Amino acid sequence: MHYEEMALSFTCQSQQLVGVLSQPEQAGQSGVLIIVGGPQYRAGSHRQFTLLARQLAARGIPVMRFDYRGMGDSTGEPINFDNIDADLSAALDYFCAIAPSIQSIVLWGLCDGATAAALYAQHDPRISGIVMLNPWIRTEQGLAKAYLKHYYPKRLLQADFWKKVFGGKFNVLHAATSLFQQLKPAHQKETAQLELPERMLAGLQNFNGRVLLILSGQDLTAKEFTEVSSTSPQWKKFLKQPQVCQHELAAADHTFSRRAWRDQVAGWTAAWLMEN
Repeated sequence: MHYEEMALSFTCQSQQLVGVLSQPEQAGQSGVLIIVGGPQYRAGSHRQFTLLARQLAARGIPVMRFDYRGMGDSTGEPINFDNIDADLSAALDYFCAIAPSIQSIVLWGLCDGATAAALYAQHDPRISGIVMLNPWIRTEQGLAKAYLKHYYPKRLLQADFWKKVFGGKFNVLHAATSLFQQLKPAHQKETAQLELPERMLAGLQNFNGRVLLILSGQDLTAKEFTEVSSTSPQWKKFLKQPQVCQHELAAADHTFSRRAWRDQVAGWTAAWLMEN
């Protein structure tokens, strides 16, 4: 289907935000707002957001992607992903105004963009769904557990590790110190460090729409998410809900750097969007 792309600019708390709309010739009633994970801008790593928007627009789905305050070409001081509610609200207002066929919007985010979507969606009735790729759910303890379970065992099987060992280039003291630093938080009692995972789960539980979760098999951020969600009864219960759909791309890295991986993500996204 033919589509057009249009540069756009709108305001948020007196700052100027910049974005791009990919508008199909015959637009459907559901649109997609891509939330950029930092530090990136609206094109995304390996132009993933640009290519995704074009693939969805070719299937009749309007897509808007933008730089929130302090990122890319937008003005203002840089802000953290959990402080962009005003940016998302302004972007949604503008999206609905320039694409009047839209009756509902899906938030699509990678990394902390996915986390921002999960935190925001519960507050806006215009949101009908969330697509989360490798959500950022980091805590010191969670990172330590992910390293111990997924990084170090794999490292021992890599040839370049043993080349360093036998070549005298492996610093045993440094490695031991690093391992100790990882072990310490991994075995600490869980405290307020789990604030972000708890906030994210609460946001998703309070959201009435559908959720698509896509995880990379070769990504530490995805492993952290899996570690937290698989050891929490509340997370496990939520992920088994009928409104939650999950996919894993076993060979993919964090940013889906290969074309085949990006195309697979776009295909899963489009198929999920067209289910309703």
